[in-house]
Amino acid sequence: MLIKLTGGTVYDPASGIDGQVQTLYVQDGRFVKPPAEGVKIDKEYDLKDKVVMSGAIDMHTHIGGGKGNIARMLIPEDHRKDPVHRSDITRSGCGHAMPSTFTTGYRYAEMGYTAGFEPALLPINARQAHMEMADIPILDKGGYVMLGSDDYLLRMLTAKKDQKAINDYVAWTMNAAKAIGVKVVNPGGINAFKFNQRQLDLDEKNSHYQVTPREILQVLATAVKEIGVKHPLHVHGCNLGVPGNVETTLNTMQGIGGLPMHLTHIQFHSYGTEGDFKFSSGGAAIAEAINKHKNITADVGQILFGQTITASGDNMRQHANHGFANPNKWVCMDIECDAGCGVVPFKYRDQNFVNALQWAIGLEIFLLVDDPWRIFLTTDHPNGAPFTTYPHLIRLLMDKSFRNDMLATIHPEAQKMTTLASIDREYSLQEIAILTRAGAAKLVGLEDRGSLAEGAWADITVYTEDADREKMFEKPDYVFKDGELVVVDGKVVHTKWGTTHIVRPDWDISVEKDLQKYFDRFMTMKVGNFKISDDEITEDGRGSLTVHGLNHVT
Repeated sequence: MLIKLTGGTVYDPASGIDGQVQTLYVQDGRFVKPPAEGVKIDKEYDLKDKVVMSGAIDMHTHIGGGKGNIARMLIPEDHRKDPVHRSDITRSGCGHAMPSTFTTGYRYAEMGYTAGFEPALLPINARQAHMEMADIPILDKGGYVMLGSDDYLLRMLTAKKDQKAINDYVAWTMNAAKAIGVKVVNPGGINAFKFNQRQLDLDEKNSHYQVTPREILQVLATAVKEIGVKHPLHVHGCNLGVPGNVETTLNTMQGIGGLPMHLTHIQFHSYGTEGDFKFSSGGAAIAEAINKHKNITADVGQILFGQTITASGDNMRQHANHGFANPNKWVCMDIECDAGCGVVPFKYRDQNFVNALQWAIGLEIFLLVDDPWRIFLTTDHPNGAPFTTYPHLIRLLMDKSFRNDMLATIHPEAQKMTTLASIDREYSLQEIAILTRAGAAKLVGLEDRGSLAEGAWADITVYTEDADREKMFEKPDYVFKDGELVVVDGKVVHTKWGTTHIVRPDWDISVEKDLQKYFDRFMTMKVGNFKISDDEITEDGRGSLTVHGLNHVT
């Protein structure tokens, strides 16, 4: 089937196209060059005066894994909000802060998103996480496998194993868990919590293994680079949410020694201790450091006001924050020898000084980082806010007047502690396309997504231009997934299954000899059961598997 999309105003940063009127052609799910004269067009869409971008990509969103199911069970009163009723096209579902799987796919697609990546794919729970993501319609999926507090790696570091051995273990784990990247959460801290340490700074030793977070970051960042994974080490740093952690974050950037590193939900790691409340913004210092260190990328983890639920592998920090739970219920748990989990409901309030300043800090970072290719639009769904708030966040970035109107309503002392009102920058449509499309695809390592160029998969979002950017981005005219029309006027009209993106770095097969012994002694499953096969990802026709290439390392 040959589809013609006529006369839209195209924003395609990957191809260097910034607001040019173009006609696009799609055949067999991909963009193709204009056909020869006389070739029959099967379907044509008149996109005159419409804005055309590729499908949006959420490069950090918690959409698969046990913590999501715990979150749903913990707040049923919130989960019942925003129901989707079964129809000939859609399945029933519901959920606001942590929607059900089908609802997740529908709501993302209805905003123009066509891919989402789970940032905490716990190896021992990876099968369940992939099964859950396989239930999400329309979206492409992928995950970053979680290392850094696993007992096996910490034993390797204690034993002073060489970098090659660590590389082999990381590559083996990525293959076993079917991952596209590597994530570290509070490096070593989740494990230290199990030995009754309640905080772990960057150069503080785990009391049991005598290993520091800095050492963990250095060996894992080196491993990711040397085995050729395109997505840099994805880092949830030390001291999340702790006043004064801006110094830890700056030290983390400096101390990685120029290795590629992605700092996630950086807003939660950008706090000073100035002022009467001993809580202040480090947003300007963080943005300046990102501008300086070209090896660093970051997503923001913007908080937005309202009810949500925080779900994280960082049980050390979640335990510390459980007293702020709203509603007053929470879960904190250990997960075998791999990691932990903490789930704490939370309501961000604009008249709470700390929450209000957190809101301003995230926006400061967005607006003060110069290069839109190295900063990414996230709320750390659901931790800062549900992903359905993205259109509102986009308006805050694109409309200074609206942003300042909102600033004027927050806690008055927080207004005094932020420079937000003095920042004139407004994001352009091209910059939004970078943050949410081209830049995200490049960072994750998706060669043929995030672009409208010939040969790329035809993930397309079409919007009606509107000065109210929130209204514009919350209801696309059309969304195409792999060339198939799935959304019209902000409503799902057709569903299909996306693909799961992975990489397959090489490893020395002898690594399994020691792993076999370790699993037999310490784990509740055998090493053979730990490894996920390709057919498990694609069973029941729930999508396909896409293997991406690796960087050539010399």
